[in-house]
Amino acid sequence: MEVHVNAEAFEEAPASLIAAAVRHTLATQGAHAGEVSVTLLDHEAIRALNRDYLGHDHATDVIAFSLGDAETLGDVYVGFDRARSQAAEHGVDLREELVRLAIHGTLHVLGLEHPDGPEREESPMFVLQERLVREVLGGD
Repeated sequence: MEVHVNAEAFEEAPASLIAAAVRHTLATQGAHAGEVSVTLLDHEAIRALNRDYLGHDHATDVIAFSLGDAETLGDVYVGFDRARSQAAEHGVDLREELVRLAIHGTLHVLGLEHPDGPEREESPMFVLQERLVREVLGGD
């Protein structure tokens, strides 16, 4: 299993921790082969990606593309600026929020989905996501 993290533009980004989070997510979901890339993007770059590929003209926190290939599982794009503001809004460390978003995107790459709206945070995908965040960060 190969995980590539492209975070050079953000020196405070914990690239090795993000890679470990993706590997842990893949392993717990039974994906033992393949490649996933995670790229951190600034506000404008993730907004352009969201607009050009998904038709939403706004910045977002994470976009995932499942490539459906045994060798290349997919690509995850994390909005670094959005992650920073969400971390502050929720009173969590930036590292935690980046891990959360990398896991969230990886679960989407693997085909997991969640509903939109208020029930999304109670969905099985979100419950799994938060368990994986705790496991990666060493919490209960």
